[in-house]
Formats: sequence, structure tokens, C-alpha cells
Amino acid sequence: MINQVYRLVSPRQFEVTYKDRSLQSDYVVVRPSFLSICAADQRYYTGTRGKEAMAQKLPMALIHEGIGKVVYDCSGTFKKGTYVVMVPNTPSETDEIVAENYLRSSKFRSSGYDGFMQDYVFLKPDRLVELPEWLNPHVGAFIELITIAMHALVRFEAKAHTRRDVFGVWGDGNLGFITSLILKKRFPNSKVIVFGKNQYKLDHFSFADETYQIDQIPENLQIDHAFEAVGGRGSQSAINQSIDYLSPEGSISIMGVSEYPVEINTRMVLEKGITIIGSSRSGRNDFVNTIEFMKEHPDFVDSLGILVGDVHSVKTINDIINAFESDLTLSWGKTVMEWKI
Repeated sequence: MINQVYRLVSPRQFEVTYKDRSLQSDYVVVRPSFLSICAADQRYYTGTRGKEAMAQKLPMALIHEGIGKVVYDCSGTFKKGTYVVMVPNTPSETDEIVAENYLRSSKFRSSGYDGFMQDYVFLKPDRLVELPEWLNPHVGAFIELITIAMHALVRFEAKAHTRRDVFGVWGDGNLGFITSLILKKRFPNSKVIVFGKNQYKLDHFSFADETYQIDQIPENLQIDHAFEAVGGRGSQSAINQSIDYLSPEGSISIMGVSEYPVEINTRMVLEKGITIIGSSRSGRNDFVNTIEFMKEHPDFVDSLGILVGDVHSVKTINDIINAFESDLTLSWGKTVMEWKI
């Protein structure tokens, strides 16, 4: 069959390319239905990723957050019509120590490898996880982002000490919201404190025990563990501020991506014996864990509905451009594309 792929060829310019794909293979054919725009996609779209990266990775289909419907599966793993979440990480090997999302040989969709902006996506069965029928598809569109927080939580639980009375989350955006919400569900008897720059965003964190603007934190406040969900240049001040408020032998889970090196107060890291836990992206297990977490906590999914920002019906390339341009002005939440092209 001929598959149409919608690739970014230069900043703000998409073109359709055609690829011949065989149905007689071990791939499952999925028709994308709801896709979500990530900040990483925007860096490619706007050309701010850097000339070297742009030259190396384009042309490329964007989007690594999305769900779809199975239209063909000769392996018999999924029934036709099954709604699934698509796993963007694509490993080519396994390692008994290193997780699939850290293997240097793994490919990641919309990062040098075509993402989900296609008529049909061909994936191995293990790159798909079935969704519950009741799931809000607008929330389902950004499950991949939720798995990033879930992955960080799994790494935290494996590496941090067990005194978990007070958590601090730095970041009042989408990832900060998801991370703090998961922490509150996972540790209901613990205090979750959120730190951010924008009061109108912090007002959305009604489930948190306390929220503070970063220039109005009480001096005597102490936390057991910190999660940094800021990214960019702001991650430097977020990490160093969390170091200041961490109790001895606490941990910092760093999730925010920065294009530039950041300076960290290593003196206090050493004095307090702080554990720094880095985490990036996610793998199949994180998608499975996230879906199970949603089934256990249906109200968790309801709470995530507040992150659904704009929803765009996409039928043409101009609709794609309009969705990306609109996303640039969105002050809160995620932009979702209903994929009808």
C-alpha cells in the first residue's frame, strides 16, 4: 500500500511524501486518531533546535504523542478497531541493566525518525498498548508525556530513601502538573508542595497541599525529595533552589531538558549527601504502568482533563500549520490534533 507521510522539510513548512509499505509483515497498521504537540516538536517546527540538528534530522514527520485505531494486524495480537497508544521509543536490542529508552541504539520517533504524522503508522506489536474504552481520547493523546512522569517515579522509588513525608515539585507547567498529581495519588498521606513562577498556573494545582511562587518560599521549609520539571535555562535556578530546601540525603529527580549546560551547587550536594536522579523519555513498561495506574485511579484521568487546551480538527496541511501556530500562543495545557487528514 502507499502511505502518505507529512514531513517537516524546513521551519514552518510541511510536505507530503509517499512510502510503499507491505501489509504482509510483522507490523501492526495503526490509523492515528488523536495527536498532541510537544515542546520538542515546536523546536523543530520553529527552527530553534539548532542548524546542525535541523540539517541532520530533517525532513522528518513530527509528533511522538498519540493514540490510534488498529486497522490491520496479521499477527493476531490486536483486534481490528482496537484503540491503542503508540510507543515512540523503538529499541533494536535489549540489555539486562540499561532500559530501552537509554540504549544508544534505540530510535525515537520525531527525533531523527519519522513520527506519527502519517496516514498509517506501522509498529511492532510490542510498541502498542491497548487503551480502556472509557478513556477520554483528548487525554489519551498525551499519554506519552504522562509516561515520562511515571518513568521518573519508578526510578525515584528504586533509588531514593524511604522517608517520603514531603515532596517538592518545581515547575507549574504540564509536566509539573502531571508529576505532582501522580505523587499525590501514589503517596496520599504525603505532602506535595508545588513551586512555580506563575500564580495563574499554580491556581490549577488545587490537589496540592501547598503552592508557592519561587520568590515567596518560607525560609524554614524542608522537603524530603524534589522533582525538577522546569527545563531550559530555568532548570538551573530550579535545581539549585531545590538543593537549598532539601533535607540531608534527599534526592532530586531531574526531568526538564535544557539545550545548554547548567551550573549546579555541587558544594551543597556534597554537604547534604544529595542523590541526583536523571530520567529521560520512557519505554513500554512505563506505558503499561501508566495505563494500569489510570485504571486504578479513574479520577486521575478526570483531573488530567484540565490539561486539554486547544483541540484542532486536522484535514489539510494548513490545518497542521494552524495547530502548531496556535500552540505557540497557548499559555496552559496541551494542543491536541484530531487527525482526519
